[in-house]
Amino acid sequence: MKKLIMKHGILRSAAAISIIASAAMGNPAEAKPSAETKNTISINPVITASKAPKGVKVAELGAESKAWKSAKGVDITVYPQTTIELNDKKANELGSKDGAKIINVAAMYDSNSIAFKIKWADGTENIQSGTRSDEYPDGFAVQMATNFSDPKKLPYIGMGSEGRPVLVHLQKAVKVHYEPNGGGNVELQVNMHQANAFDKNLTNFVKNVSEAGLYDYQKVFISEGFRGMTEIRGGGENTGMAMVYGKNGWTGMMTRSLKSEHADFAAAGTLPVAFALWDGEKLGRDGRKDISGWIAVKLEGKKGDDALAKELTAKPAGNIEAGKANVEAMCASCHTLDAQKVAPAYMAPNLSNIGGYSSAAYLAESIKDPSAVVVPGYNRNAHKNFEWYTVDAKGVRTSTMPPMMTDDAMISDAVAYLMTLKSEVKK
Repeated sequence: MKKLIMKHGILRSAAAISIIASAAMGNPAEAKPSAETKNTISINPVITASKAPKGVKVAELGAESKAWKSAKGVDITVYPQTTIELNDKKANELGSKDGAKIINVAAMYDSNSIAFKIKWADGTENIQSGTRSDEYPDGFAVQMATNFSDPKKLPYIGMGSEGRPVLVHLQKAVKVHYEPNGGGNVELQVNMHQANAFDKNLTNFVKNVSEAGLYDYQKVFISEGFRGMTEIRGGGENTGMAMVYGKNGWTGMMTRSLKSEHADFAAAGTLPVAFALWDGEKLGRDGRKDISGWIAVKLEGKKGDDALAKELTAKPAGNIEAGKANVEAMCASCHTLDAQKVAPAYMAPNLSNIGGYSSAAYLAESIKDPSAVVVPGYNRNAHKNFEWYTVDAKGVRTSTMPPMMTDDAMISDAVAYLMTLKSEVKK
């Protein structure tokens, strides 16, 4: 498989608490749930990365390699990312009624590399031509945390967080395109009919232009949040990606080294990995995507990191009904909760799918420390009197949401309820 280097990186409440919030706060103990509550919490399962069959080099796998038959695929649910929205009315409307989707993920590893194969249904093949500014490609990403020694302090699922970096491997479906001056070959950046060449020289000119084209879009990023994403160039991550469209949708694949300049997964027994999809038909790009939460990927035959798998598959112990009552009383004036539309649009991050891509530990931390990750949002000045965050002279962002709950039992209940907030899979 072609190897390139690249790099990229959901929710932390960064909301302003408005004056109307005080009117809705009341006494949490007296609050009544407004509608029937989901009383079950679904958690994505562990993915087992199979040992590669003898003689198979994982770094050389292709999306259709026969070796994948030895790796069992696992169904994973991905959810519309609703925490933030694009500044694009049409794209937001196209994705507003999306439900959760099922993707199938298989994984395989050897002593040097790990690979993921992702399959998902998509009724339209969207390939970006580069000739229009209003078309967007289908794509997928695989995100990996570089440090997971503390399972309760994993990076923010949306491209990491400050001090908690992630590696994001991004693949898009594109036609041949050219990077302006990427190779310093400005002499090739003219129309063939304007080139000062004839006969064989013109043929060679066309050939050289073709060879200068980029026929694949795959990048790797190191990221510490929305404002700290940097592309990795030069091949140091030793990664490769591919997308193949078939009658039932897409098959994507990613391979990478277990050990590189930015991460060392070689000794790990379990890895936290997350997946994202973009649907070009619905103008998907940037934050308009479907995402999973952190998934525990267990490397077959290897020990270690059991606490990580336990943390990512544990269901919160709190009381869902009590949590719903408290969250609706204390949070609904700013945050959209499930079908509730009490809060003004963009007052704070939309929590309607937060349970689909957040861990219990992340939600608890968000409630206790709203500034741990500050989501940029649709427009922090959408409500000028209630900005989501402030920025000091050093560029440090501080959420304007105060810690709403300090009692551990109350936080546990709130987390249990928030974990139920997610879309259903559309049949």
